[in-house]
Amino acid sequence: MSKLYVVGIGPGGYEEMTVRAAETLKSCQVIVGYTVYVELVEKHFPDKEFLTTPMRQEVERCHLAFARAQEGKDTAMICSGDAGVYGMGGVILELSSQYPQVEVEIVPGVTAAMSGAAVLGAPLMHDFAVISLSDLMTPWEQIETRLKAAAQADFSICLYNPSSKKRADYLKRACQILLKHKKDDTVCGTVSNIGREGECSRVYTLKELQDVQTDMFTTVFVGNSDTKLVNGKMVTPRGYQLGRK
Repeated sequence: MSKLYVVGIGPGGYEEMTVRAAETLKSCQVIVGYTVYVELVEKHFPDKEFLTTPMRQEVERCHLAFARAQEGKDTAMICSGDAGVYGMGGVILELSSQYPQVEVEIVPGVTAAMSGAAVLGAPLMHDFAVISLSDLMTPWEQIETRLKAAAQADFSICLYNPSSKKRADYLKRACQILLKHKKDDTVCGTVSNIGREGECSRVYTLKELQDVQTDMFTTVFVGNSDTKLVNGKMVTPRGYQLGRK
């Protein structure tokens, strides 16, 4: 039986991949992915066949990967971050019944919530929620409901896809919802181009965050009521009793 791997490549740099992800890509003959993600990895696997599709052609991309696997070629569908967190793992598995002769294996990776949090410090040390602000497949009304619920529950919150050219004010709108349930001075942070050239991070208050310009390559972190700055790093205490030495 031929095999299709769905591989989370992490933030994008080769050194940011898990060993399992890198070894899987080495073993495959074909690597399929969104154009931007393929450009991040192709120099590290020059002997592979690469197939790409642009944004908004995710289903077509999956059928392309299954077709190569059906030909008997071990194939990898790559995703940034983790394959099962806003990645292609779910779509591949939903389509897998159409390709019973192809075995599917999900290979996890490091999602932006984890890699971005490490850049900022430790903002997700306690319970947290991850919410995408993209309304391409989720109605904005549902996103608003989730933002409100997460804020009321005092979760630390990680926001994916905070804005784009067509959604320039979505982060501002999200912050206005959060400000109804969180204090103005709640510690927040942003990380752009995580693990890639041009990586940068900044720390803000929630009040300041609503006026920050971001893009699809930025991940936003909003602390809970206990989150604080320690030597410039975001820290959300978990409740350990820290004794003095």
